Amino acid sequence: MPKTQARPEIVVLLGDADIKRKRETNTWNHLDGRPFSKEEQALVLSATRVEFEEIQEQFKRYREYQRAMDEAPKALQRFLAPFMEQLTQKNLGNAVELMNEDERNEFDRLLGLATEPVHSFAPYTF
Repeated sequence: MPKTQARPEIVVLLGDADIKRKRETNTWNHLDGRPFSKEEQALVLSATRVEFEEIQEQFKRYREYQRAMDEAPKALQRFLAPFMEQLTQKNLGNAVELMNEDERNEFDRLLGLATEPVHSFAPYTF
């Protein structure tokens, strides 16, 4: 039996849902507070286990992304420490001159993470 595919339109709604059902309206809301339309409500109520598993995986990847972004400044400091120890004039340009190509690539990756703003969650982005 072929594996059922997650329906992207439902995964997107699940990613934008404040899943606490509002008792007074008996509906779910978008994260920005707008109530789901009747069509959106029907779609989200038809969500299968596959769609819930898909959004869980996407949230998991997003949490990993957030962790990497949070840890980037310290990871960059740990990465640079051995290079700085070798220098009498401790500046970034001198440290980069000591790096081989792989080390420069890692430095660029960490620097990008440390300086890039953290993005908000969006389904099918992470």
